[in-house]
Parts: sequence; structure tokens; C-alpha cells
Amino acid sequence: MSLFELLSWSCSLTLDQISQILELTPEKVLILIDGIDEYVSHPPSHSMLVLTNPSDRARPMDILRSVLKGILLPESFMLVTTRSLAADAVMNLLKGPQRFTEIVGFSERGVQEYFQKFFQDEQLFRKTYERVKINESLLTACSVPLLCWMVCFCLKKHFTDDDHVMRKLKTNTSIYVHFVSTLLEHHDQSQSVLTMLRSLGQRAEEGVKKREGLFVEKSVTATGLDPATNVFLYKDSLKRNNRQVPVFKFMHLSFQEFFTALYYVLLDKKESWGKVTDLLTSLKMKGIINRPSPERRSNPIPSVVMFLCGLLNEKASSSLFEMIKWTVPQIIKLKTNLQESLLTVIRHNGCELFALRCLYELQDENVVRRALGDWVSMNLYNVSLRSTDCWVLLYCLECCPHVRYLNLMYCDLTAEKLKILQPALCMCENMRLSVKHLSEVGDLIQILGFRKVRTVLKVPDGHLTCQSLMEMFCCL
Repeated sequence: MSLFELLSWSCSLTLDQISQILELTPEKVLILIDGIDEYVSHPPSHSMLVLTNPSDRARPMDILRSVLKGILLPESFMLVTTRSLAADAVMNLLKGPQRFTEIVGFSERGVQEYFQKFFQDEQLFRKTYERVKINESLLTACSVPLLCWMVCFCLKKHFTDDDHVMRKLKTNTSIYVHFVSTLLEHHDQSQSVLTMLRSLGQRAEEGVKKREGLFVEKSVTATGLDPATNVFLYKDSLKRNNRQVPVFKFMHLSFQEFFTALYYVLLDKKESWGKVTDLLTSLKMKGIINRPSPERRSNPIPSVVMFLCGLLNEKASSSLFEMIKWTVPQIIKLKTNLQESLLTVIRHNGCELFALRCLYELQDENVVRRALGDWVSMNLYNVSLRSTDCWVLLYCLECCPHVRYLNLMYCDLTAEKLKILQPALCMCENMRLSVKHLSEVGDLIQILGFRKVRTVLKVPDGHLTCQSLMEMFCCL
């Protein structure tokens, strides 16, 4: 089809009206593309056509790529949204000039307002929110809207036992585990929970491997699932040959990654480790454990590995494994092998953020010390740190107080993020920092708890304002 025909699918304008607008006033057109990370996960076609005329006919994916790269409608403007993990891949797809704005999620005030609207009952809202507020890492996790909804859902279902729930919600994986366990309490008993989870995992794994997020009904039922009654699958539709075809998808892409990791844990020892080995090999071959690249940002495999580490943390996964009577001895071998593989990755590639996230999900201080035992310095130069990443870094640094040098230059640090890191940063002898929105040098000293800063090597003139970047190298 042509670009005109593609646009007419979801537009009330006629083909003639669309073609007239695009040909006569393309500079007045704003193209909106929501969730582009779901598109970039599809591997590019080797026979992609380069289209320059909106009336040329081609496959929809070829048309979309030509629009994204500015070959088609170069005078028009584009606004796209993406998950932050796919930002690098999107940047390579889009025409220039580009401007990026990161929506970092709810502020603390936003989390409070969300809780208030979710619970409605004022007493229940105050009770749950105050408990979450005490757990600072959980409060930070709630800045992600999806996680905030999942936490609220779990607390509402278990409001009589919310202290017990709160203690378990520590890592991302623990939130997913508790959410899934809560939904499974209302599971259709016609199929065992274990069988259903394995079938879900099988479908999820096939989707991850093929980079597919939408599944036709036949492929879902082939794994033994009933898509009509499964609470984790949502019904959608695709237009094919002028008719609507029913398709199914996980409630969010992250659930597809979670169920893939769970599938590996629920297989027998030999098959499980074989699949995990293939997963780690794929990770190394694609260079995902090295410095950030477009492939790393848009690839679901790192998330699967992190969920896998989280599921091997017995405390985090206990509610789910108790439900399906899956015992710890069955996963000990997998956990041991995965830990050794992680240690190898860290020895060869350094203390990268991906490895630190995996260690945080494992929540095993002995493993963290073994993994970081030889490292006296940590270099995260130019790695964008979210608030949740700061809790990851804090945990790893507190487990390994022998780390003496820390480079956090150009990591998108703010005063709020430094406050999270403060207990561990005070233990470092040498640090290199870039901090945004810091008004005074004294603020940095106060946040880090320095009694004395012996040397400030660089503070550029006029840069100590709330709207600018301050660079400094501090030696205790």
C-alpha cells in the first residue's frame, strides 16, 4: 500500500484529502508514533525499499522506516514515545535534528496522589502510603507507573497483612512475583497452576526469541493455554486483508520477559541450564554486556536475565514457589551455575550497570562480595542512572566497602539521587561527579556528608546555578 492508504486506516479523512495535505503543506504535519520500542524490536528487513514518494506502494514496515529516517515527508515533524531502555535504538532510526525528553515517572508527590486515587478510602490510603514511604527503595520503585499500580494492587488485596507484603517487596522481581501470586489466587482450577505457568512461559519465550509481542489464537492454544480465561493475556485485534484478526498479548512487555525467566526456572535441571546457557551466550555474542549500544537497549534478553536472578532469590520468589510446590533444591544447581556465569561476566567486562542490577536482584551479599572482590574502583562514566539504579549501586557499594574510587561523571545525577547514594559515597576515598541542578558547593558537601573537602579541582565559572551542570573532582 501507499503512505496515503496506510494513514487512512485510522483517519476520518479521505485518501484525496490526505494526499492533498501531505503534498501541499507537509511542513504543517505532525506525525505521532506511540510506543516505538515495540516497533524497533522487529529486526530490519534486508530488502528494505527506500521510498521518496508518498504515493509509492510498499510494505507498511518499509513505509514506516522511510518516514522515521526522514526520507519520506522530510519537511514534516515527528513526536515519538519509547521506553527509556530503547532510547539509543530509536535515536539511530530517527531523522535529525532530534530533541529527547525523558519522562522519569511519578515524583514522590505523584506517587502519593496515585495511592490516594487508587485506594479512595482515606484511612486505607494513609495506612498503605505511610508504610510504603518508610521503605525508601519501594517508594522509588513506585515512580514507575506500572510498578506503582502493581504495588497498590497487591496491598489492596492483602491490606490486612500489608506489613508482611511490604517486607517482601524489595526488588523489581519481588513486585512481579507478588503480583502474579495475587492474581493466581483467583486462577481457574481446571488447569494446575504449574502447568499453566509453564505454558505461559513457553509462549513468552517463543515471543522473546522472535521479538513478537502479539500472538494469534492458534499459537496460544498450541501451548495448552485458554486465552479466553487466562488473566495474564489480553485480547487485541489486527487488520489483515480488510478484516479484523483476533490476537493476544501479555498485559505489558515486561510480563513477557518475566514469564520467560520463570519458564527457565520451572524446567528440569538439564533443560533449564541448557536454555540459560543459550541465553547468556546470546548476551555475549550481541555485545549486550559491553558498553551501551542500540542492540542492548532494544533487546529483551538483559531483562530476562535480571528477572532470572531475582527468581533465584528464595525470599523474593517464595510466595509463588510455595503455591506451585516448587522446592528450593530444584533450583540450587541453576542458581550456582548462574552465579558463576555472572562472576565470569563481571571479571571480563567490569562492574557494568547490567551486572550490578543482576546482583541486586539476587540479594545475596556473599555473591556480591565474590563478584566485586577484586574491584577497588568502579567506573560508570556516561551511564545514565535512574533513581532505582542508585539503590542498586548503593546496595553493591555497601556490600563491598573496599571500593575506593568511583567515577560518576555524566550519569544524570541530581541532588535527590545523591541523597540515595550518600551512605556509600562517604566511604569512597576518591570520586568524580557531575551533578545537575545543584545551587551551591555547600549543598554537595552536605548531601555527601563531607566534613572536609581537601581539593576541588574544577568548578567552571558561572556553572553553580540551578539550571546548569557542575563538574568537580573531590578527594577526601
